[in-house]
Amino acid sequence: MATFLYKLGRLTFRRRRFVALIWVALLAVAGIGAATAPAATSSSFSIPGTEAQRAFDLLDQRNPGTSADGATARVVFEAPGDEKVTDSANKSEITGIVEELRSGSKQIASVADPFETQAVSQNGSTAYISVSYKVNSMELTDATRDSLEDAGKDAQQSGMKVEIGGDALQVVPHTGTAEIIGVVIAAIVLVITFGSLVAAGLPLVTALVGVGIGVSTITALANVLDLGSTTSILAMMIGLAVGIDYALFIVSRYRAELAEGREREEAAGRAVGTAGSAVVFAGLTVVIALAGLAVVNIPMLTKMGFAAAGTVAIAVLIALTLVPAALGFAGKRVMGRKARKAAEAEKSTEAKPNMGTRWARFVLRKPVWVMLVGVLGLGIIAVPAASLEMGLPDDGAQPKSTTQRQAYDMLSDGFGPGFNGPLLVVVDTKNSSDGKAAASRVAEEIESIGVSAVIPPAFNKAGDTATITVIPKDRPSSHATEEVVHDIRDAGQDVTSDTGAEVLVTGATAMNIDFSQKMNDALLPYLALVVGLAFLLLMLVFRSILVPLKAALGFLLSVVAALGAVVAVFQWGWLGSLFGVEQAGPIMSMMPIFMVGVVFGLAMDYEVFLVTRMREAYVHGESPGQAIVTGFKHGARVVAAAAVIMMAVFSGFIGSSEQMIKMIGFSLAIAVFFDAFVVRMAIVPAVLALLGKRAWWLPRWLDRALPNVDVEGEKLQKQLTGDSGSEQGPGDGGGEGERELARV
Repeated sequence: MATFLYKLGRLTFRRRRFVALIWVALLAVAGIGAATAPAATSSSFSIPGTEAQRAFDLLDQRNPGTSADGATARVVFEAPGDEKVTDSANKSEITGIVEELRSGSKQIASVADPFETQAVSQNGSTAYISVSYKVNSMELTDATRDSLEDAGKDAQQSGMKVEIGGDALQVVPHTGTAEIIGVVIAAIVLVITFGSLVAAGLPLVTALVGVGIGVSTITALANVLDLGSTTSILAMMIGLAVGIDYALFIVSRYRAELAEGREREEAAGRAVGTAGSAVVFAGLTVVIALAGLAVVNIPMLTKMGFAAAGTVAIAVLIALTLVPAALGFAGKRVMGRKARKAAEAEKSTEAKPNMGTRWARFVLRKPVWVMLVGVLGLGIIAVPAASLEMGLPDDGAQPKSTTQRQAYDMLSDGFGPGFNGPLLVVVDTKNSSDGKAAASRVAEEIESIGVSAVIPPAFNKAGDTATITVIPKDRPSSHATEEVVHDIRDAGQDVTSDTGAEVLVTGATAMNIDFSQKMNDALLPYLALVVGLAFLLLMLVFRSILVPLKAALGFLLSVVAALGAVVAVFQWGWLGSLFGVEQAGPIMSMMPIFMVGVVFGLAMDYEVFLVTRMREAYVHGESPGQAIVTGFKHGARVVAAAAVIMMAVFSGFIGSSEQMIKMIGFSLAIAVFFDAFVVRMAIVPAVLALLGKRAWWLPRWLDRALPNVDVEGEKLQKQLTGDSGSEQGPGDGGGEGERELARV
């Protein structure tokens, strides 16, 4: 692989104008496609195999055209002062708005008059209009949304407070200026790392090209593939981070080759052949982990995984082609004045240890203490993960300034928190001898469970399906509401065995509960799959058993510690105000499994780029301890810069208005911090120091059986020197560890 990439690097360097033109053309085509493609008209949320989904499907079958999973809205009214909504003036205003809504759009399925449906609080201060639509929230037209927003303006002028809840006003989440700040921080880190504006700007520009192509393609295909707005945001988050990092590794190796006195084209070829091999491997792990989300069998999550994986694949291709082409345009300016002076005076300054060297030597002196502090520290942070509760955020997690959150609070104050998440119980009486009696019994069983309200059964025209609306006592995302759903389902089994009528619980709240359960069930199998994959891939790279085992266990430790931090902030509310957490509650269901997939790939990035340098040095004669020092001397600065850049990019998404994006941004940023700086920079060298030569042991039979992927480019070094039987000298470009050994 290294030989092929070496040739590719030289080719793209020579043909840089043609390569750059191809990528610019692809960006233009993707941009035009995104600008001209119709907006996404659907963002369906289905969970195959769950009870809530079966109930929705049954309602669509028995009540065609009603769109059981269509958008909903609640227009909530609160009378001013000591007035009541039942006062003649206020009642007349609300009744007029009901008629206005009914005639406001052809997409409306029904509008419930609060005075007919008893949707008025006991003290008469609050009332709400329930609005149902024929289509889901993403298919609503702007005119329909405008009519909904305009409906309460007259009432507001009369003194009543009017707010609107539900998913009908759902909009594309925005990430705010914090995202831009993340990119600015990344730029600052690159300037500090390289000491050159040209070298710093190159990874940013190439990463933005890759993200532009990826996100534009997703936008262009959103309508065809039914992609939600969150998909492009997550793809941008991951694509930008890995795009900068992969380019950073190539540019860093290119500068090292130039410092050795290589010609520019040769330096580009060797950089892509060595660092590029690691980029391919690291990118492959991220792609496999993200694409592996398909095993969960949640269509929305599968699409998000594939979209993000596609963006990562583009980032890898850009690192291997556009980056060396851009290096050709940059010329010697990529080095910077200080770097050029350092290269000229290399012999006089090479003995001076850098920070990575000093840290590695400290770890070698105190390996047991470093390992214990790292493991115990992450272990303590991981403790809250034992209390992990998964769910999906409701409108109570929205910022207090939004109309959805204010409507949520008004309903909670006027009627009780359960009114924000009604349950829909579907009774299939087709196989029952007395359907009405069976439905009535279900209603009685639900009342005995203990809920706020049970609306009597309503049958369809055929009389074979009844729906019962249930109002829980607690908020939609609470544990108590989840218990109510389970209790209704347990009671429904008894009804089924006695009457033959099937009882199904659905609605947005039940759908969220089923989704959370399915994600919870898939977490451990997916984690085992990812860790097993990490072990096998690293065994191929490092030709060792203990090194990949250590890497996999370290990955597990960093993931569990990150989950503990997420639980402490978002579920327990610790420091919640600092991160803009409006309401503490269950952790978003897809976050843990998504974090596992992404962090796995990033952890393998750092493992490969850091430990590969150590293996290069060890293979070419250095002692295990000296190999650790050599690896840190040449790899620690770049890995640290890459980690800070990823943290900055991910942290930028904490400023998002969307709770899901905020949570994922925080989890990925803290996970990168734990994995890069605690696991890879401290625990890994400490463990390697304790293991010594045993770290690199591999049974001979297994060594013969495993294919040689040549991530370090050993075969390439031998081809370039024309000497397959001797160690390479300082001029062969065979890795920084080799050159250091040759000089010594």
